[in-house]
Amino acid sequence: KMTLSLALVALISAFGSSFQYGYNVSVINSPAPYMQDFYNRTYLNRTGVPMDSGFQTLLWSLTVSMFPLGGLFGSLMVWPLVNNCGRKGTLLINNLFSITAAILMGTSELAKTFEVIILSRVIMGIFAGLASNVVPMFLGEMSPKNLRGAIGVVPQLFITIGILVAQILGLNGILGNAEGWPVLLGLTGIPSLVQLLTLPFFPESPRYLLIQKGNEEQARRALQRLRGWEDVDDEIEEMYQEDRSEKEEGQFSVLSLCTFRGLRWQLISIVVMMMGQQLSGVNAVFYYADRIFESAGVDSSSIQYVTVSIGAINVVMTLLAVFIVESLGRRILLLAGFVLCSASCALLTLALNLQSTVSWMSYLSIACVIVYIIGHATGPSPIPAVMITEMFLQSSRPAAFMVGGSVHWLSNFTVGLVFLYMEAGLGPYSFLIFCAICLATMVYIFFVVPETKNKTFMEINRIMAKRNKVEIQEGKELKDSFPPGKREEKKALSSTE
Repeated sequence: KMTLSLALVALISAFGSSFQYGYNVSVINSPAPYMQDFYNRTYLNRTGVPMDSGFQTLLWSLTVSMFPLGGLFGSLMVWPLVNNCGRKGTLLINNLFSITAAILMGTSELAKTFEVIILSRVIMGIFAGLASNVVPMFLGEMSPKNLRGAIGVVPQLFITIGILVAQILGLNGILGNAEGWPVLLGLTGIPSLVQLLTLPFFPESPRYLLIQKGNEEQARRALQRLRGWEDVDDEIEEMYQEDRSEKEEGQFSVLSLCTFRGLRWQLISIVVMMMGQQLSGVNAVFYYADRIFESAGVDSSSIQYVTVSIGAINVVMTLLAVFIVESLGRRILLLAGFVLCSASCALLTLALNLQSTVSWMSYLSIACVIVYIIGHATGPSPIPAVMITEMFLQSSRPAAFMVGGSVHWLSNFTVGLVFLYMEAGLGPYSFLIFCAICLATMVYIFFVVPETKNKTFMEINRIMAKRNKVEIQEGKELKDSFPPGKREEKKALSSTE
């Protein structure tokens, strides 16, 4: 069952970390003209000559693309940090990045420096790179198996809420104006402060405490608090079983993970799902949405409200995923999501090509954008991070998140970089490339990725071991999974039951 402790720790870590990732993804869209104007004025004051348009384009594309680049750096820090400082410890340390960046961005106009904004986008990216990997890992390790999917989708839900809040606060009448944008950028520090003040009162991941720190007492206390009952022997037993099956391999580094045959298909699956998630064109659809609505005859002053409503659809569909992921399972949501995305990309290509000749085609293109967002929000966006937690055991999970995270941010960066050129060269046909990527990812998931709903980490490991054609090292019997002192207790327990 869902206890108050588990619910609070999920909300605090998702609000303090994932929310900010979403917020910073979309926060600079609305105030872009005012920020570019500030770049111009600052340059003019310093040099006495106006900035030429090429240099301005370069500065702005740096402002946008430094965020995913920072995300890549952040992902590379996941493995050393979570192994040395723990999951909770890493989230607490990570807040220092976002508070620093928030102060720098909030004061950039006063200090008359635009370089600081670009630097802060890198720092915010590092924060987001760590957050997008550590929060799903932390929550996945804390959740009971019957709630792991639902709680695993919570970080993605908060990412979409972050995007929506940034869109609302970025409206011209609120903070998306010449005076308000430094405040809009600086607000990102508040969730971090909340997390810094509240997260220390909650337990660390029990699996980290037991398997990596070898502290059964603390792990037991953490589990009792998260589950709301005293008898957590079965879960402790499962952790010992996982620990023993992994003693053979020791801690995985990224290199050993990439060369280890026993995790080959898990690793390929994570790379395919993460690439599919980003290269399916989700950022391009969001980016294109404004122009699609404009060509459909939506008044340009109303477009920002339409963008907000798309953000709201995104939140509602991700919220739906939280409730259906445990009943429908992971595979169905991923497959259905990619089918919807590929179908809407194909139709969108048609609609954009015909909208100058057929009057109602512009409405079809709006429908395609909405269907695409519904498809992406229910499967491809939230599920891959849940699957990384589930397909890897304790010793390989940090390295797996590091690989998955790096692929995620590299793909994100690539789409941001290449899409403008693709669009210039191919026009509406660029969506056919996204359509093909969605189909390819779907085919792979259909043939390779197993359903992980309601299974323990060990059960999932056994399914994948068959696919990797390897034997799993398991203890003689379950009774050996308790250390000597505990075995007698277990006997006593079972005799009293």
